[in-house]
Amino acid sequence: MNVYLLSFLLGIVEGVTEFLPVSSTAHLRLVEHWLNLPLQEPFWKMYTIVIQLGAVLCLPVYFRNRIAKFLRTFPRGEGGERNFLNHPLTLTMIAFVVTALPAYLLSKKIGENLDNFKVIGGALLIGGAVMWAVDALFTRPTTTHMEKMSLPQAIWIGACQILSAVFPGTSRSMATIAAGQTAGMSRSSALEFSFFLSMPTMFAATLFALKKAVLPGHNDHTDPFSPGHMTAQQWVVLLIGFVVSFVVAWAVVAWFMSWVRRRGFAPFAVYRIVLGLIVLIWVAR
Repeated sequence: MNVYLLSFLLGIVEGVTEFLPVSSTAHLRLVEHWLNLPLQEPFWKMYTIVIQLGAVLCLPVYFRNRIAKFLRTFPRGEGGERNFLNHPLTLTMIAFVVTALPAYLLSKKIGENLDNFKVIGGALLIGGAVMWAVDALFTRPTTTHMEKMSLPQAIWIGACQILSAVFPGTSRSMATIAAGQTAGMSRSSALEFSFFLSMPTMFAATLFALKKAVLPGHNDHTDPFSPGHMTAQQWVVLLIGFVVSFVVAWAVVAWFMSWVRRRGFAPFAVYRIVLGLIVLIWVAR
């Protein structure tokens, strides 16, 4: 396949799946494997990290007005009833810390699971069943807006998100949304918090992975990759993937917010279950 077309395709896969509860990691690993992409080459390791950053960068742009309002009303909140510990920005960072510390300590295990398609298939299947059950059972939320979240809800969501880091295929957004719903949040408020939590989480994960890819002593016994030694073709390939993932992710976020308010998560759960079964059958054969 033409390398530019390949980059365009991978950018679409990353942009579509990054914020849907279907696991972008699982989809990228499966597509890269089935297309025989040389993932051990330093450039392609860096490429995967950079296009993920492209998708994540759409969030602060898309939610710029919400972020500006949160910053403007910190720490009392728009209605004046919040404080430093339960303002949405603080709760986002608390959930991030609850996730980030264990994930950092388990980084070796996380790396091993990224190449384990049995783990990926199982996580897709189990996560789909959990999401379907949660969406069907938890239909009477007590928290309908992100501004009304509590500290225990944020801690619970952060703890559940650890599963998505350790078991690729779980999906960070699925773990966040399902945890939010079980804690009494509505679909839309859980989804919005998922987007806000993904900003520090994915920025930190991306920068950590990028450091391992390009700095000596942090690259898993392979030669460090220097962006200064990239060819013109590699820069174009990288730019295509980055831009495509950014644009597609923006469109998906806008569409997904509207979809969830009207229809819920059941179709995504069914898709996960079917894909998980396909992956497990493929691995078994």
